[in-house]
Order: sequence, then C-alpha cells, then structure tokens
Amino acid sequence: MGSNPTLSVRIRAVVRHPGVPVVSIAALWLPIVLSAVLIFIVSSIIHMMSPWHKNDYPLLPNQDQIQDALRPLNIPPGDYFIPRPASREDMKSAAHAEKLKRGPIVVFTVIGGFSIARNLISWLIYLLVVGVFAAYVAGRALPAGSPYLSVFRFVGVTAFLAYTLALWQMTIWYARSWKTSLKITVDGLIYGLLTAGVFGWLWPR
Repeated sequence: MGSNPTLSVRIRAVVRHPGVPVVSIAALWLPIVLSAVLIFIVSSIIHMMSPWHKNDYPLLPNQDQIQDALRPLNIPPGDYFIPRPASREDMKSAAHAEKLKRGPIVVFTVIGGFSIARNLISWLIYLLVVGVFAAYVAGRALPAGSPYLSVFRFVGVTAFLAYTLALWQMTIWYARSWKTSLKITVDGLIYGLLTAGVFGWLWPR
C-alpha cells in the first residue's frame, strides 16, 4: 500500500522528532500562571454574574425543616449514601431491597464548615495543577517554535479532559443531573480553549 504524503506532512508538523529537546515545565511557567488567573476570573463571572448555574441545586421549600431534623444527629463531615447496606449479604437481603423500594435514596455531603476564601484558594491551586499537566503533555510532544495550532490542540485537549470527563462519573453512578454535568462540560470546554489560547500565544519560539 502506498504512503500518503499529505498525512506524512501533517504528522511531521505536530510530532517532536527524536533528539529535539523537550520544552520544560519551568519554561512554561508564564502560560501556566496566566491561564490559571484568566480561568479564575472567567469562572467567577460564569458562576457569580450569570444565571448559567443558578438552578444546579434547586431550592427546597422545606430546607429549614430538613436542617433542623439533621442537626441533632451530629453527622460528621463526609460523603454518605442512604440506604447503605452494611455488607454484601445485607445488599442482597429482602430488608435492604425494601428500603430501596420505600426510598428516598439519598446521596449527600456534610461540609464541616464553609469558607469561600478556602474554596477559591483551592480552586486556583487546582487550575495551576491542570496547567502543569497540560504543559507537561505539550512540552513532551512539541518542540519550541511549534505552530500555534499544534500547541492549541495538545494543550486544549489535555485541559478539557482534566476539567470535564471525570465529572461524568457523578451522573453515571450517583444520579447527578445530566443537565448539570453537561453545563460543567461546557464550562470545561471554555476553560480548555482559554488554556490552549494562552499556551499557543506564549509558547517558546
């Protein structure tokens, strides 16, 4: 079978040749930091100044009653599933099947204390970590001087995967609304594109 010269040219355009030095993570510190700051600002606008995520968690009309009922139980912070079987044997029992039938089936998280400052700092650190991984993947695949579009593709796909796909598991296993997961996916696409754009712009020449 004959070779395809067009395909060969495309592959050479995006794959680092053996012996060409990799681009280190240290050399990419500026796009890592700048993309994190940019996404921090954009995500704040999306979540705080737009109605995009307004109804992710609907308001329960009896939320005060629910809080009052839970407070005396002193449930420690953590993730919980009700009804949870005590063992594999209990999972197969008629009593557990009846609990599932009667409902409600609840997945919930008890938060020890809410701190918006702590959450924002954690979010910024997370953005920097995603940038580091995107830098690592692109830096091992592409040399300095690579075309903008090549950098954009490697970084964009890596960042998009980091921001979105693992979150689908919450819908698959824990019944989070697909609507919410798809909105988070759109967010991740925006963040991935912004990350890719910054890296493509500031890629070493």
